Amino acid sequence: MIALAGTYQNGQVILDKELVSENPVRVIVTFLEDIEIGAERVLSLSDFSFSKSQKALEHYKGSFTDALIDERRSAL
Repeated sequence: MIALAGTYQNGQVILDKELVSENPVRVIVTFLEDIEIGAERVLSLSDFSFSKSQKALEHYKGSFTDALIDERRSAL
């Protein structure tokens, strides 16, 4: 077993030293600093209820399409 240090950023691990290997090598990555990882939410069919959506929007008088476009523009 060999231990190498490196840095993880944006989905990539950059090792401090180069390790040459002709074959793929399995690794274990341990994060030494505490970081928050958002819980991965899995969607199920019950998350897409037409009746719940209808009830939530029963008093909405605007255009759903315009509201969606405005929301996405503000996220940019």
